Amino acid sequence: MEERINELEMHYMQQEVTIQELNEIVCRQELIIGQLQRDFAALKEQFLVMSPSISQNSDQEEPPPHY
Repeated sequence: MEERINELEMHYMQQEVTIQELNEIVCRQELIIGQLQRDFAALKEQFLVMSPSISQNSDQEEPPPHY
């Protein structure tokens, strides 16, 4: 009986370590995803500033300066 309890305790301890490791991985991924979202938003904004005609209808587009 005591051997079985020790085995269960060891199994529980291994699960606790695994859960902690997975939690740390998820936390790091959350930080990375947040940074990627901010980077994407910045790139999208830069793209829209550089190429406004792509994001607008041709009716809304200003004529080129040579007209």
